[in-house]
Amino acid sequence: MKLTMLAINKVAIRIAIVSLTLIPQLTLAAEPYAVTIEHGVVAKMRDGTVLRADIYRPTTAGKFPVILKRTPYDKHNVDAADFGVKGASRGYVVINQDVRGRYTSDGEWYPFLHESNDGYDTVEWAAALPYSNGKVGMYGGSYVGATQMLAAIARPPHLAGICPVVTASNYHDGWTYQGGAFEQWFNESWTSGLAQDTLNRSVRSHTNAMNGIWKLPLTGYPLFEVPQRTSDSDRLRSLAPYFLDWLAHPDYDDYWKRWSIEDHYSDVAVPSLTVAAWYDIFLGGSLNNYVGVKLHGENEAARNGQRLLVTIGGHAGSGRKVGDLDFGSAAEFNEDEITLAWYDYLFKNVANDFARPRPVRIFVMGANQWRDEDDWPLARAHNARYFLHSGGKANSILGDGSLATAAPHSEDPDQYIYDPANPAPTIGGPLCCDAEHLAPGPRDQRVVEARADVLVYSTPPLAQDLEITGSVQLELFAKSSAVDTDFTAKLVDVWPNGFAQNLTEGIVRARYRSSQEKPELMNPGEIYKFTVDLWSTANVFLKGHRLRLEISSSNFPRFDRNLNTGQEAGIAGKPVPATNTVYHDIGHPSALILPIVTSP
Repeated sequence: MKLTMLAINKVAIRIAIVSLTLIPQLTLAAEPYAVTIEHGVVAKMRDGTVLRADIYRPTTAGKFPVILKRTPYDKHNVDAADFGVKGASRGYVVINQDVRGRYTSDGEWYPFLHESNDGYDTVEWAAALPYSNGKVGMYGGSYVGATQMLAAIARPPHLAGICPVVTASNYHDGWTYQGGAFEQWFNESWTSGLAQDTLNRSVRSHTNAMNGIWKLPLTGYPLFEVPQRTSDSDRLRSLAPYFLDWLAHPDYDDYWKRWSIEDHYSDVAVPSLTVAAWYDIFLGGSLNNYVGVKLHGENEAARNGQRLLVTIGGHAGSGRKVGDLDFGSAAEFNEDEITLAWYDYLFKNVANDFARPRPVRIFVMGANQWRDEDDWPLARAHNARYFLHSGGKANSILGDGSLATAAPHSEDPDQYIYDPANPAPTIGGPLCCDAEHLAPGPRDQRVVEARADVLVYSTPPLAQDLEITGSVQLELFAKSSAVDTDFTAKLVDVWPNGFAQNLTEGIVRARYRSSQEKPELMNPGEIYKFTVDLWSTANVFLKGHRLRLEISSSNFPRFDRNLNTGQEAGIAGKPVPATNTVYHDIGHPSALILPIVTSP
């Protein structure tokens, strides 16, 4: 164990306070502490596996609340170290621990598998440290958020709060799959990054998620560019066996249910600050976690102790500029300061902004401002149906598709050919984890909308501002020449200059149209009703802008290509084109369902 003393100049240090529009009553301790750092501190898990942590604590006698991060991304990284110093200087013991099988910790790495038990054991170990006052909170985002949720459902006695940032509620739907489609870009890029550390234990290499995205079967995804003596599938099984397990379990079965957060909200017994983001890959799960624990948490303290903060980018980017857009100075967001303010409120009874009566704060795009709300979803939002219309030629931005609140009567359906060999490309959106090769966030969609296999439906320019805040869904009546295919949907804000800003999107794999547990193939030529969940957004469509809906059957490589054969994602097969038909008539009123919000 390495011990370091870090003397902090009490005059020079000034910890930045987040924008007053976000935390207007944030209160900081007047005098920061000097900080002591201990490296490689050992914690032994119940099965004897040793995990190692860095501990940042005030250099003074006394006992302090603990803020714990359990990470697969290296406890030594700059962000973790910076937060450690900030937190300790504010009177916390900050512990950053490598999870099992990652970096300095012993054991075998397998996502999700050990996090409930290891999280429980680590919380109780941290609470018993001589400088701990027995209160332990957790912090961090993405998989680090998963370590918090999985620890919380195990109910360690000394866990007193969590702060999960941009994380999921179900590691099948909303993490590995969505609407039954394999999250190919995320799964391959994330796995490549994870496997790098596994490989680094013996040899170094270089990863690039763009390599191999066209590879079939998906079980042959090449993790690394450098030549290897083993086959791609053997290398996957050696370095990332979980990736093959994900492909082997496309249905929502017992493999996934054993660590589902959604099935265990009643076991969460602590207050939580959930931080979500509109362009984040885990937006749906973050919102589910807030609502689920508020409704079903184990006790009143948990149910009433939920707070929700929704910013813009998440994994798609932070700060005022996300993707192609600048959302203004109000969009600046400091995750470290929000986390510390949460624990100042929760553990030190500081009357800061988290003491406000309204538990929800959201950033409303378009208006580009923060707003406090009584709850999520907004009670004052009312659903409006925007029906699809056309003369049967809604193909591309040059077609005749339109959206209107008037219901359809007798109209010809729209038809397109989806060819898995030439899928509609992913442009922006909720992506992770390789922005260098596939840029996330709001991006101009006109290149996609120029394709004949993308149906485009738009309103006329709006006569006045229109706010859409809440859950967005598409009810779609469609048929296919194939036994299985996908239907994708995307909500777009079209600016007067033509810029087509993607807001939120979704997908449904046809065989999972009724259940993700029991897939059922289609009868070719039979019309089915599909529900496409586009998750949520908060956006003011300004006067002169247009609402737009895109419908297609691919969004690649964000999602794997449906080969239209009924075969599972991990199985090789020759793809076949499918002729897909969308109906919008009196008997098949396809509609985009939007939550309309009027002024508070």
